[in-house]
Amino acid sequence: MPRPPIYNGFLHLTPNHHSHGYWRTPEGQVQYGYKDLQPYVDVVKTLERGKLDALFIADVVGVYDLEYGDGKGTIRAGSQFPGNDPAAIVSALGYVTEHIGLAITSNVIQDHPFSFARKLATLDHYTQGRVAWNIVTSYLSNGFRNFGYDEIVSHDERYAWAQEYLDVTYKLWEHSWEDGAVVQDPASGVLFDPDRIHTIDHVGERYRVQGPFLVEPSPQRTPVLFQAGNSEAGREFAIRNAEVTFLPSFTPEAAAKDVQVLRDQARALGRDPGSLKTLVQLSTVIGSTEEEARRKQQTLRDNIDFDGLVGFYSGGSGIDFTAIDPETPLAELRDRVVLGDHVRSIFRAIVDADLGRGRDLTWREYLLDHALLPGRFAGTPEQIADHVQTWVDAGVDGFNVVPITTLGWWDEWVDEVVPVLQARGLAQTEYTPGTLRQKLSGAGDRLPVTHHGRRLGLRPAHA
Repeated sequence: MPRPPIYNGFLHLTPNHHSHGYWRTPEGQVQYGYKDLQPYVDVVKTLERGKLDALFIADVVGVYDLEYGDGKGTIRAGSQFPGNDPAAIVSALGYVTEHIGLAITSNVIQDHPFSFARKLATLDHYTQGRVAWNIVTSYLSNGFRNFGYDEIVSHDERYAWAQEYLDVTYKLWEHSWEDGAVVQDPASGVLFDPDRIHTIDHVGERYRVQGPFLVEPSPQRTPVLFQAGNSEAGREFAIRNAEVTFLPSFTPEAAAKDVQVLRDQARALGRDPGSLKTLVQLSTVIGSTEEEARRKQQTLRDNIDFDGLVGFYSGGSGIDFTAIDPETPLAELRDRVVLGDHVRSIFRAIVDADLGRGRDLTWREYLLDHALLPGRFAGTPEQIADHVQTWVDAGVDGFNVVPITTLGWWDEWVDEVVPVLQARGLAQTEYTPGTLRQKLSGAGDRLPVTHHGRRLGLRPAHA
């Protein structure tokens, strides 16, 4: 019997994740506690009480609109700025929980692969095998410049870079230490067997890493691998590396098509399509009645900071939307920006979703009425469960649940929506024992033997 859908609780260590401007309301001011530890401890304990699979911690390493408009829109609105380091909080959250997975976003520009592999293996030990890595290649030019690069590199080149980065981490996690290298035999005086611990001697285009790895194999060795990308290069990267991938689908109909494309490509490249889990974003406004939910949704939209929202979209797409007349028809705008390089697949998907429904929107209407992520669906817990079922019927494996406010919203989801989902078999009622990989896939602790990371071996990159 297939397991119920996967649910990740979305979190961002910032005063405003996607609800641009909502922090100004009495309900939104809970976000002022973004820099404190206790509110996140409360969140993760609530998520575990609701039997969610993982806490997904998003992150960016730059300012969205530094080169658009006056460069101050997202800073003024606090739109994913400031942002604290996700990895720094994982030990604390792991200490106060027992089952829930902890997924860390880290992109390839911000940490050397040797240092990053050491950090994740350490955290996997400290959480008894509950760590995941959301692999990102960064889409903010300011992020690249923060780490010493003159400019953001091209879309496909970022994926080539990420592949070498992962290959280094695979060699460290999977191959530097053989099984049996940990001896712990006082009689022989051997704690670790040096003949079973190896250098990796990686020499590639961007990295030279000798090894050996400094951390003994953790419960999962390689953390569970999350990734998002719906371009051709992004899908190929996912099929080679990811265990869970995020689709940019904004309707169940679009999700069905995206799932089929991914499965067909996986099959063509020799991967079992069922081994790659697909997730979509889910964000709801919850009401005891539909009228109450709609009223709360309208309050959310009435408090949007339009300048912050435009700055956020500018930085995220690599397109200067601040220079575009807000009354521009959406269809005309799509034709103008279809070649935008940064997150073109996501932008194209959300525009096509509206155009496909025959909605002749202006850019302003689109941003204010539909594109804002939090609260896209408003309804009662029963209506939300119906909505979830349509996505499951479309073939997706689960959801990244995006709250209205990162802090202070989750009790409502867990207390009101989760019981309805559980009663319909749409959410788990107990955790499966074992590591996060076991919980998500039902398989073993480690990457499958057919995975690229297991098959890579210790061949130098130039061999």
